[in-house]
Amino acid sequence: MPASAALAVALAAGLDATLAEPPARVHPVALLGRLLGRLDRPGSHPRLVGALLAALVPLGFAAVAGAVVAAGGALSSWVGAVLAGLLLFSTTSLRMLLDAARDVTRAADSDLERARTELRALAGRDASQLDAAHVRSAAVESVAENLADGLVAPLLGFAVCAPVSLPLAAAAAAWVKAVNTLDSMFGYRSNPLGWGPARLDDAVMWLPARLSAALLAAAVAEFSLPFSARVRTLARRPPSPNSGWPMATMAAVLPARLVKPGVYDLDPASDGAGTPLPTTTDATRAVRVTNRAGLLAFALAGVVAWF
Repeated sequence: MPASAALAVALAAGLDATLAEPPARVHPVALLGRLLGRLDRPGSHPRLVGALLAALVPLGFAAVAGAVVAAGGALSSWVGAVLAGLLLFSTTSLRMLLDAARDVTRAADSDLERARTELRALAGRDASQLDAAHVRSAAVESVAENLADGLVAPLLGFAVCAPVSLPLAAAAAAWVKAVNTLDSMFGYRSNPLGWGPARLDDAVMWLPARLSAALLAAAVAEFSLPFSARVRTLARRPPSPNSGWPMATMAAVLPARLVKPGVYDLDPASDGAGTPLPTTTDATRAVRVTNRAGLLAFALAGVVAWF
């Protein structure tokens, strides 16, 4: 069992590095998203409907994932490990996140309109009026925040449950990813269905967000008490109870000011002088730091799954 779980993590990491994402036509999370799109009809009791979706959809997605891995494991432990690795690959994302951030960063200097358009793959905000520096800021914020949602959270679920059973580990990763997907589709104040998915995502992401912040700090070997205190201060500024942690850590690591106009301003300067918005060099470094943190996440998940 430990070897099978570690193999699954290694397979997921290798596939992510080489392929980035499964083909959309067979991507389980993409299929889930298309199904959820058909359910976006709140009816007369939207909060209740949203709560039921939050309770039942992740469980159903997890049950299917666990059953597939269990069926493969009944044939051979190695078949089960490969299926678990494929499932974990489909619920995690690092390379695609980094590639999208690189594309936005490059385009911000040469083709601002294209950068604003490509930013939609990273950040759910209106970019039509953003200048190049604010586009880079949004890319840096998103690459840090999505490290938690897109990689650390499903890896954590998998690694924690792997010592119990491989099907349970696969089910845990699928459950976390379904929670994140529900929140990304419905978890907005403007969506009547959003309350349940958003509250569940807040609870599920509490630990992964803070673990992602620790991984980003570890990626640059920054563990000083003043650094940690500054991150804690900045992390409270965004309205989300979780997303501020990886974003604040990235702002302090670069250092660079990260701003979502009208929502938050993460300025790591403690002397009141003010820190500039990210330059192209800053944004490029943010991608490198996130890559190192993501590789650390894969490595830690493999070690936990092994033992």
